[in-house]
Amino acid sequence: MNHIKCTQCGEVGLEPGFIEDAGEHSKGYARWIAGALEKGVLGGAKRFGRQRWQIDSFRCPKCGHLELFATQQT
Repeated sequence: MNHIKCTQCGEVGLEPGFIEDAGEHSKGYARWIAGALEKGVLGGAKRFGRQRWQIDSFRCPKCGHLELFATQQT
């Protein structure tokens, strides 16, 4: 059990989970990418050369609030 505290209600012991990306050609999980969103010619997000971070997600069992943390991928 973790000791992460909910920033909304103060409950301790949040449930781990992940944010799913079910879009076309997705890998099944979302990532956080540094920098402001810039769209390319075809409307997709420009990602080339930017750092990508894994999103760790935790849900409060009491109020349902999500806490998200970005962990650098190597």
